[in-house]
Amino acid sequence: MQTTRFTGKISDHVWRTRYRWCEGGHMQEPSIEATWDRVALAVSGAEANHHDEWRERFRAILNDFRFLPGGRILAGAGTSRRATLFNCFVMGLVEDSVQGIFNALREAMVTLQAGGGVGVDFSTLRPAGSLAIASGGVASGPVSFMRVWEESNTVLESSNLRRGAMMATLRCDHPDIEEFIEAKIASDALPHFNLSVLISDDFMRAVDEDGPWPLIFPLGEHAIPVGGEVCERIWSGGTTPQLCLVHRRVPARALWSRLLDVAHASAEPGVLFIDRINRVNNLWYCENLSATNPCGEIPLAPYGACDLGSINLTRFVQHPFAQHPSVDFGGLKAVAGIATRFLDNVHDISMFPLKVQEKAAGASRKIGLGITGLADMFAMLGLRYGSQASIDLTHEIMSVIRDTAYRTSIEIAREKGVFPAFDKIKYGASPFVLDLPRDIQDAIAAHGIRNSHLLAVAPTGAISLLANNVSSGIEPIFAFKAVRRVRGADGQPVTFDVEDAAWRAYKELNGPQAPLPAYFVEAVEVSAEDQLRMMATVQSCVDNAISKTVRLRQSANAQELGVVLRRAWELGLKGCAVYREGSRGGDSVVGHRWVERRQPADAPAGVAGLFDK
Repeated sequence: MQTTRFTGKISDHVWRTRYRWCEGGHMQEPSIEATWDRVALAVSGAEANHHDEWRERFRAILNDFRFLPGGRILAGAGTSRRATLFNCFVMGLVEDSVQGIFNALREAMVTLQAGGGVGVDFSTLRPAGSLAIASGGVASGPVSFMRVWEESNTVLESSNLRRGAMMATLRCDHPDIEEFIEAKIASDALPHFNLSVLISDDFMRAVDEDGPWPLIFPLGEHAIPVGGEVCERIWSGGTTPQLCLVHRRVPARALWSRLLDVAHASAEPGVLFIDRINRVNNLWYCENLSATNPCGEIPLAPYGACDLGSINLTRFVQHPFAQHPSVDFGGLKAVAGIATRFLDNVHDISMFPLKVQEKAAGASRKIGLGITGLADMFAMLGLRYGSQASIDLTHEIMSVIRDTAYRTSIEIAREKGVFPAFDKIKYGASPFVLDLPRDIQDAIAAHGIRNSHLLAVAPTGAISLLANNVSSGIEPIFAFKAVRRVRGADGQPVTFDVEDAAWRAYKELNGPQAPLPAYFVEAVEVSAEDQLRMMATVQSCVDNAISKTVRLRQSANAQELGVVLRRAWELGLKGCAVYREGSRGGDSVVGHRWVERRQPADAPAGVAGLFDK
C-alpha cells in the first residue's frame, strides 16, 4: 500500500490521485481548474441557445468548490471515455428463470463497467427449496444468486479502476428473509453489496402487536397445494395483487430481533420503509419502487437512473467564527438555480450503458441536487450539530434550495418541455408537491415541470474530500484529524493525513493550541435523537431520499439500535442505516482511521442515553 504525506491543499492531492487521469490512463489536465473548464464546457453543450453564457455560469458555480458535481460527472464529462455520468441506477426486475437471472446479471455488469452503481431487488426470485415447473429442479434462492453477482463484480473490478457498488433489497415477507438478513455476518461476505430489508407498515404493526408474520411468495403458474394457505399481495414489479402462497409464519418480533442482532454485529442490513417510499413518490401514478441506488438516497423504478451534485454550504458562510457570522442566502439561491439546470443538462450529454436505461431516465429526468459541508457550516456559525438552532437553520436552507430547484425546473419546462411522464392532475396530487408553496403548485399546473424529482442528499465522501475535506453530506464531522484511504487513479489504495476543513480553519485563525469551543463536536458526540431529527428535517424538504448513517457508540446494544430504527419510522424517514463503533472489526468505517479525537463524555447507560442531548 502506498502511503502519501503532503503539505498542500487536500483538493490538490485528491485531484492528482483520483481525477487528473482521463483517457487511457494518460494525464490530460494540469489542474483542478482545467477539470472545471472541461466539465462546464461539456455540460453547456446541451444548450441550444446562449451556449457561452451558460458555460460561464456553470464554470462560476464550480469555482471555489461551491457546487460539486457527482464523481462520474467530474471524471467523464467532456472526455472520450465510454462512461456514464450517472452515479445511480436500479436494474430491471430479475425474471425468475435461468435466462432471466443471467440476463439481469449481464445488464448489471455492463452498467457497473460503465461506472454506475446499481440496485437490485431480489424479491422476484423463488425461495430456496421451491420446485420449478419447467425443469423440475429446486431453486437455490435469492442469496445464492447475490453471490453470483458478487463474484462477477469481483472479476469485473480486476480490470476496472472504479470499484463496483451494489445494493441488494429483499421484502420482509419473502420466505428467505432470514437468510438475507444473515448474508453479511462474516466480515468478508458480499463486500460489494449493501443490503436493505424492504420493511412494510404492516410488518411494523405486527412487531408492535407481537403477531405472527406470514412469509409468502407468488404462486405464478403453480396450483394451490392441497391444504395450502393463500393471500393476495402486490409483489415487486407489479401494480395489481397476486395470489401468494403462505410458506410459513414466524413471530414478527423474533424476525425483527434477528435483524437488530445482525445489524448490531455487522452494521447491516439497513432498512427501507418501502410503503412510505411509494406513498410519497411524486410518480406514484406510474412507478412501483422496490430498490434504491447503493447508498440509498435515490429510490428508482426498474432501469431508472439519476445524476447527482451537491452544494458546498461552507462556501456561503459570511464572517466564519466571528461574533456575528451569517449565511449568504442570496448566493445560495443563485447557485441552486444554476446547479439545477446543470444537472438537467447532464441527461442530454451522458451515455447510458443500456438503451432501456436511457428511455427510463428520460421519461422522468430525475436529478438529485443535494448539500455537503453541513456540519462544518454549523461550526463556522458557532452552532452545535443537532441543537434546535441548527435544526431551524437547516430547514430554512433546505426550503430555499427546494423552492429554487422547483421554480427553476418549471422555467426550464417552459423553455425546453416537461418530462414525458408528467401528468398535471396526478403529479399535482402527490404529497410532496402538495406541501410546496402555493405559487409553485400553481406554476406546475400552468406550465408543467422539467424533472419529476429534484433533490437528494448523497454521502459525498470523495467530492467533499476534493473540496479540502469539508464534512460529508449532512453527517456530523467524522473526525478532526484522520488518515484517509482512497482508490487512486491506478486502482491502488492511497493513504494520507486529512484534517476537517472547519477545524483546520479555526486553528489557522486562532492558533494551533487554541481550545475548541463546545460547538465543535464529532459524530460519536452527537446523540442518535439529534442525528435522526436532522435527518427528518432534511427529508421533509427532499423529494428523493437522503443517505446518512446514524452512528452509535460501541457500547450500544441491539435494543438501543431497535429504538433508533423505530424512531426513524416514526419521524417519517424513508430508510435508515446504523453503524455501531467497532461493528466491522475496527474503530472506524472503511476509508477512515482516527488519529486524534477529543474524548467525549461517558455515554449514559440504557436506551435513554441514545437520545440525551
